[in-house]
Amino acid sequence: MNTSELTKAVRAEAERLGFEGCGFSQATFLEDEARKLESWLNAGKHGKMGWMENHFDKRTDPRKLVPGAKSVVSVLCSYHQPDLTALYNNTSNLDRSAQQVAKPLISKYALGEDYHFVLKDKLYELFEFTKSLNGGLEGRVFVDSAPVMDKAWAVRSGLGWMGKHTNIINRKQGSWFFLGEMIVDAVFEYDSPATDHCGSCTRCIDACPTDAITEPYSVDGSKCISYFTIELREEIPQEYHDKLGSWIFGCDVCQDVCPWNRKALPGKEPRLHAREELVNRDFEYWDELNLDEFRRLFKKNPVKRTKFDGFKRNLNSIKGHKK
Repeated sequence: MNTSELTKAVRAEAERLGFEGCGFSQATFLEDEARKLESWLNAGKHGKMGWMENHFDKRTDPRKLVPGAKSVVSVLCSYHQPDLTALYNNTSNLDRSAQQVAKPLISKYALGEDYHFVLKDKLYELFEFTKSLNGGLEGRVFVDSAPVMDKAWAVRSGLGWMGKHTNIINRKQGSWFFLGEMIVDAVFEYDSPATDHCGSCTRCIDACPTDAITEPYSVDGSKCISYFTIELREEIPQEYHDKLGSWIFGCDVCQDVCPWNRKALPGKEPRLHAREELVNRDFEYWDELNLDEFRRLFKKNPVKRTKFDGFKRNLNSIKGHKK
């Protein structure tokens, strides 16, 4: 099977497996991205996320992460549910101008099964399929679990462009999706990088409650609500409590206001769809949550990352601003 045939076959199989996009790029050193990452780290915009300083060489060159790598195969898997977005944007849940809390909200990506499991299951199948056609295959699959600059590879493989909020935007899927990669020693026909279609729009910058988007295409992670409610292990700084809005895990504000998300196609993967018991719950429901119930409720779910104490901390941080 020649390179063109292999590329077409792998792309078709990715679609069959439920990925909404599959792109191919040559494994090489990310020179521009390395320079930007170094500057971002030196400015301390990663906050307490010290792990982002580790393995810089592997993060910027996949050939050092996977010896012998020749290609990065990027995939896109949507979790978008239009009805859910409408519910979250309803003013009964959040008065954006006053930043007053009605009901606590969990970021939409974390309402279904943990995406790490879902995408890896599909990627392992895609890997074995590619291996069977290629007469063997060496490499690894990744889903936000190693020093891989997944956004950079998504852009290079044509899956989308980096928006001013630093999320990847796809013409059909908006930004409501997860990314995964296969870094392998096979050679494919490579896609052209995606072009930027944000234009003069600054809605994500204007809407950010904590001014974390300090300039177009640059986010100060140490000010982001997602950082406060997921990554930070200490108490959330008091000066940010009234800016957290309804968010007790993650934040979707910059994506909610993005025009490209208005017509985003629904995601097809049922394992990523929201579970009813996590949606539209009030303070009383979450107040009564104990450790055992937390473990049951968030088993194989991204919210477990914040741990029980962190979840309760987040809830208490927004309580003083509820209606």
